[in-house]
Amino acid sequence: MTSRRSQIPYWGIPAAYAVVAVVAGLTLPRLEHHFLPRLQSGISPAAALAILSSVGSGMIALTGIVFALAFVMVQFSATAYSPRLVLWLSRDPVVWHSVGIFSATFLYSLAAIAWIDRPGSGGVPLLSSWLVIALLLLSVGMFIALIQRISLLQIQRMLGFTADHGRRVIDQMYPALEAAASTVNPAELETRPLRYILQHTGSPQTFQGLDVRALLALSSASGAVVVLDSAVGDTLVEGTVMARVLGGNGALDKGALRHAFLLGDERTFDQDPKYAIRLLVDIAIRALSPAVNDPTTAVQALDQIEDLLRRLGRRRLEVQGLRDRSGSLRVTVQLPTWDDFLTLAFDEIRFYGATSVQVMRRMKALVADLIEDLPPERRPSLLYWKRRLDETIARSFGSEEEKQEASVEDRQGLGIPRTHLARER
Repeated sequence: MTSRRSQIPYWGIPAAYAVVAVVAGLTLPRLEHHFLPRLQSGISPAAALAILSSVGSGMIALTGIVFALAFVMVQFSATAYSPRLVLWLSRDPVVWHSVGIFSATFLYSLAAIAWIDRPGSGGVPLLSSWLVIALLLLSVGMFIALIQRISLLQIQRMLGFTADHGRRVIDQMYPALEAAASTVNPAELETRPLRYILQHTGSPQTFQGLDVRALLALSSASGAVVVLDSAVGDTLVEGTVMARVLGGNGALDKGALRHAFLLGDERTFDQDPKYAIRLLVDIAIRALSPAVNDPTTAVQALDQIEDLLRRLGRRRLEVQGLRDRSGSLRVTVQLPTWDDFLTLAFDEIRFYGATSVQVMRRMKALVADLIEDLPPERRPSLLYWKRRLDETIARSFGSEEEKQEASVEDRQGLGIPRTHLARER
């Protein structure tokens, strides 16, 4: 878990570019005229005026193209993959920096035009004019980068983009399986009186994460234990219990405690290890809908889900307590268990892909590989899901031959089966 995030809003990126361009356009030519009056570019005023006018007008058209590309990316991702991916594509820094650089080039070009042949000198300032050319080249580079970002809409790139966020969260949140479990002894909580209950007030918001440093500092200073009743990813409505404060000297301020909760309108990847799997499952079941009927996409999503489950299976998931430097329990958190991850990863895909031979074969291979490769303590839950898959196949396919076909382990779904069944003819 991390501390409170601090960043400027995404619309602030192009706004900052525009402010810098206006300031530079008002000050740089004046400084150049005052300190370097003889430094001229050698371009005729008429040619410089034509060049700068073309650059300025062209940037407006290019900015329109950027918005059109951004709209296509957002619309396509919402309809083809998941509407929850729209937020992350709209936050792409390449899009916002492109808008900023194009706007800066346009604004600075207008300012540079005002200093051509001023005051009747017949010259063109060198630094000011060549800065426009530099901004133009930078704009072309950003436009190429923006076109390249369209490749993110390819299904494999989109799945990898989503899973990469999950891999990063797993690496940050969970220690290796060999590490000691940070469990909570009930005796540490039973003797502590309830000081107060923190409830959510206001419109519904999503619990995005915790400012762990602030929370530990508050609880340590007061000697209290903060028990979280809500989990990251939950939607908090009016009256939802967020946390209970046990014991201490009563000096833990409610306002400061509330401020340690990171709330927002959408779920984020930052402290939510289930969110990446949630999005991958959304993509898979959308592909399995009768309107799309694309089981290959579901199989590709299962490839990424398997990688995340392998990483989770080798991590210590039982992280329930956060302690201060003295080892005293200060915060208890709710995190998903191994069974929670497996239910999220398998249940809906198993249900919607029950009649797809390709999906069933891929899921059989996935579960078998996890049983073989993960530590023994992970196997009972995997054996349960192996049995659930067998039951789904037995219920969904009519003939014995179809059941045998769907029961083959195949990492490609319909590729190279691990066992070749002898079919009765």
